[in-house]
Amino acid sequence: MRIATWNVNSLNIRLPHLLDWLRGNPVDVVALQELKLVDDAFPHAELAAAGYRAVSNGQKTYNGVALLARRELSDVVRDMDGFGDEQKRVIAATVGGIRFVSVYVVNGQAVGSDKYAYKLRFLDALHDYLAAELDRHPLLAVGGDYNIAPAPEDTHDPSVWEGGILCSEPERRGLRRLCSLGLHDSFRLFAPQSGGQRFTWWDYRAGAFARNQGLRIDHWLLSGPLAARLRAAEVDLAPRRLERPSDHAPLVVDLDD
Repeated sequence: MRIATWNVNSLNIRLPHLLDWLRGNPVDVVALQELKLVDDAFPHAELAAAGYRAVSNGQKTYNGVALLARRELSDVVRDMDGFGDEQKRVIAATVGGIRFVSVYVVNGQAVGSDKYAYKLRFLDALHDYLAAELDRHPLLAVGGDYNIAPAPEDTHDPSVWEGGILCSEPERRGLRRLCSLGLHDSFRLFAPQSGGQRFTWWDYRAGAFARNQGLRIDHWLLSGPLAARLRAAEVDLAPRRLERPSDHAPLVVDLDD
């Protein structure tokens, strides 16, 4: 099984990129983030023509998440029960016996800001939500834009990023708490620290992509039984090279069937 996660940064704008990418990359399941459209505007027909069923949890202008699959998506759940939040950042569904979650963690703006405090609350709620999901679904895959670089080697220049937003210790602690549930960072498992840097996000400004000044902030976290089936994990840079691209690139993971 091949699965991908991709922050498309506006599905309205990036739908042609997504459809072209799916034609050349026949993945089985895709987790999308930052749709920036409501559910009524979701392009079901276009995706169905490409061979994909879809469920979404959309929001006008901001946020929004979705799951696409070549097979039926069942037991669909939107949002995190018990976490009162109007922002649409979580959707879950089961495909072929595997529970998939697409998550979009808030950026947080700046350390110490109100949005940063919300980010830490969100991570706490996500921990409890995923703990319950794991109890029900031993085969769990959580893909998304976490807006957290797990370690200094996941940034192009630690001297610039360490301690700031996306790289602060409280954010990283929140991500480690998720992993402590028994979830594994798929890219880190397949490409250990000695394997070099591969990023998933590059700022639009200052030629960051051309200079490879990026961060690894998009992740597939896999439960133990799925991590044991991991065959490959890679970032596909091709969509980031297109005109008017998303600032993120897809993270693609291969699992043994």
